[in-house]
Amino acid sequence: MQSAENAEDAETATLTHSAALARFGHALSDPTRARILLALRRGPACPSDLAEMLGVSRQVMSNQLSCLRGCGVVEAAPEGRRTWYRLADARLTAALSDLLDLTLAVDPACCCADGACTC
Repeated sequence: MQSAENAEDAETATLTHSAALARFGHALSDPTRARILLALRRGPACPSDLAEMLGVSRQVMSNQLSCLRGCGVVEAAPEGRRTWYRLADARLTAALSDLLDLTLAVDPACCCADGACTC
């Protein structure tokens, strides 16, 4: 039987893990943020290069990178007059690759291709 202390530790770990997964899910929930993360899998990049690569404005890029920093999945590394962004943990590269390798069975009656998901 679990002690009250062990049960409390398990509860804290579960809440911590679920909060981290929720932040990661939020980071991936926007197509632009997902594309940024996929680009950063290849290595660090500066915002202007990312904006050009993804075809978005620098303001949009700034906002999305701020969100990704807040979610804890990217970090900024100032270098001279430029700031480089990279994945906050090298294991995110493998995690994103694993997610790309997933095959999901989607119920067309539930999730529509036009993005109007009713799930």
